[in-house]
Amino acid sequence: MSAVNEHPVRLIVSDDLRRGHGSVFFRLWFSLPLFLWLALWAIVVFFVAIANWFATLARGSSPAPLHGFLARFVRYATHVYAYFNLGAEPLPNFDGKPGYPIDLEIDAARRQNRWTVAFRIVLAFPALLISFALVGSSVLLTQANLNYSSFGLMAAMSFLGWFVALAWGRMPRGMRDAIAYALSYGAQLWAYLLLLTDRYPNSDPQAALRSLPVRSDPVSLQNDDDLRRSRLTVFFRLLLALVHLLWLAVWGLATLVAAIVNWVATLIGGRSPESLHRFLAAYVRYRVHVYAYLLLVANPFPGFLGQSGSYPVEARIAPPERQNRWTVFFRLVLALPVMIIVSAYGGVLMVVAMLGWFAALVTGRMPLGMRNAGALAIRYSAQAHGYLLLLTDSYPYSGPTAAAPAGLAGSQDPFA
Repeated sequence: MSAVNEHPVRLIVSDDLRRGHGSVFFRLWFSLPLFLWLALWAIVVFFVAIANWFATLARGSSPAPLHGFLARFVRYATHVYAYFNLGAEPLPNFDGKPGYPIDLEIDAARRQNRWTVAFRIVLAFPALLISFALVGSSVLLTQANLNYSSFGLMAAMSFLGWFVALAWGRMPRGMRDAIAYALSYGAQLWAYLLLLTDRYPNSDPQAALRSLPVRSDPVSLQNDDDLRRSRLTVFFRLLLALVHLLWLAVWGLATLVAAIVNWVATLIGGRSPESLHRFLAAYVRYRVHVYAYLLLVANPFPGFLGQSGSYPVEARIAPPERQNRWTVFFRLVLALPVMIIVSAYGGVLMVVAMLGWFAALVTGRMPLGMRNAGALAIRYSAQAHGYLLLLTDSYPYSGPTAAAPAGLAGSQDPFA
């Protein structure tokens, strides 16, 4: 992403993934003073934000002292939630100064459109919905009062990451990056709400982090969608997709039987039989086609056979490979964390599809950030189904990735 297009609020990650066992185990208790100070600071921020709204509405830009105070609060909140959710290791300072392993760069105050300032809370409503799915709560101020009533992507990653980090002393890269993605969006949202910028939060996981791992997993997603959408088919998308959903349900029944046979065969032979692998791979591809179409990640009406190379958003599935019989035998148990993450990503996918429906209906295009957020969720779901159906024993990668050149071997990092 070029410097010209960079968001005025940028997440900087220098975390090395190492975690102390004691620090992880007592993370909640260590976080309590941080949340208490955040709550007290938030009371002052409430009144400063009101003053900043009037000042920005009158003069067209946020006064430098108010901008600096609010920016420091957003940075401190990011440090606290990065620490609490295991996105970073050291205990943050209480001053919100730069230098934390997950940090924010916030540009100086710039001129803003007074109309968008006047209606900022209304304009922020779609972003609040996306934040709800990513962070687990639509507002950080309620989180500062320890209200964790909802379960978003970041909450799922930190919950599962707690067990992994406690056992290994490391946070998996994919989980850490998924947490960073949620933190990046939350920080951009609060900078927008507090009038630190009039740039709308960017939901694109590809833009949330400056460095993403390059991977080529046995189950990956190829995305050649051009963002254009037919308004007519967008309006009737659910109705048009009904025939595919019905066929997918019928195919799913046959897949259940094939999956049981494949489990027995793979347990005995150590490799999925070629014919079963082809059948199950076609089902996973077709499932990707259907949900990409239904949820506006792609535009063309898909075929019914799940053929490779037939759709702009495509699951690429490697040929059968040797698998560890122990992981095959306990596959359902090992996949339990995967199902939690699938559910969390499903929440993100549903929100961006709903908002994207309105955007595509008006503009004839799917916003890039929403399309990429939906594609990330679909990619993880495809990897989860590939793992469950024994198409591979490579554990699904839970974070955003960069596109991989052909032939690059994928990581086998479990719980990644």
